[in-house]
Amino acid sequence: MKLDRKDILKALETITIAGEGKNMVESGAIANVITFGDEVVVDLVLHTPAMHIKKRAEDDIKKTILELVSPEAKIKINSKVEVPDKPEIKGKSIPGIKNIIGVASGKGGVGKSTVTANLAVSLAKMGFSVGILDADIYGPSMPIMFDVENEKPISVTVDGKSKMKPVESYEVKILSIGFFTAPSQAVIWRGPMASKALNQMIFDADWGELDFMLVDLPPGTGDIHLSIVQSLPITGVVIVSTPQAVALADAKKGVSMFMSEAINVPVLGIIENMAYFTPEELPENKYYIFGKEGARNLSEDLGVPFLGEVPIVQSIREAGDYGRPAAMQTGSVIETVFEEITRSVVQEVVSRNESLPATEAVKITTMAGCSAVKK
Repeated sequence: MKLDRKDILKALETITIAGEGKNMVESGAIANVITFGDEVVVDLVLHTPAMHIKKRAEDDIKKTILELVSPEAKIKINSKVEVPDKPEIKGKSIPGIKNIIGVASGKGGVGKSTVTANLAVSLAKMGFSVGILDADIYGPSMPIMFDVENEKPISVTVDGKSKMKPVESYEVKILSIGFFTAPSQAVIWRGPMASKALNQMIFDADWGELDFMLVDLPPGTGDIHLSIVQSLPITGVVIVSTPQAVALADAKKGVSMFMSEAINVPVLGIIENMAYFTPEELPENKYYIFGKEGARNLSEDLGVPFLGEVPIVQSIREAGDYGRPAAMQTGSVIETVFEEITRSVVQEVVSRNESLPATEAVKITTMAGCSAVKK
């Protein structure tokens, strides 16, 4: 008895691999069929490593050939698994923006927006051109922190297209959903609508030339985070946490999300906010109200840089409420704290850009006014 290769292929067109719509021949799962008299060798290529799918596919092939071609056929199956590489989620770059830094936290209320605002003004004081995208759609804070609550972005024409011009305060360009809603109005949107609004603020805006765009992300790990990493090639993220265990547990999840294979965004480091309290009348004393060095220890455990700690200081809260970030207080302890943290962030960005291909992020071309780079 001699088996016919065409008959075997025709028989195999009647079966599919679990989870795939096309039949085995059409999908390319059957790479080759060779016959030698009553013997048949089938080369099977699978795109999933699951053992139960492999076994079922092999059983289906044997059963089909025996039933539809010949019950006396001697069948050998060579199975190979080829798992396709997972595509990295990388968005399209915005012309003129060199580095996009996400500022995130797993938990709300840890001072992420405050840190973002003070990083921005510290970068601007160092001579960099800076912008902030307030991506916290449901709780936008930047208009208050920069005292521009009543401002509205104007429309400008760029290359024949109408675009939003970001509001500028303290040499920082800002766009926030807060500019488009009343202060007392809640944003009650589903995820897709929020993501669409975010994309408009990213791509329908005239950001101009920026050394750094800081993206103030909302708490958690949800729609907005995915929209951002899918829309933009994020240079890296900075995680903000307070020292207590509850905040650290959520910060760990935030780090895990960005370092996961699917997203693969570098974590530049962790900043510990509300690290300790020093009374004005006892400047040498430190009271660790929320725990001691929790974020520093977390950074060591996760193998990411520790970027610095911000103490609990009344003037930070007051400055945020009055719309003048505390890092602008010349000669103050807070100015020094944020300058050191900002230098650490810049240094991590420089190191990150030097260690990855140029296509992944545009390198910083000027360090004017910044002593972060160690010569």
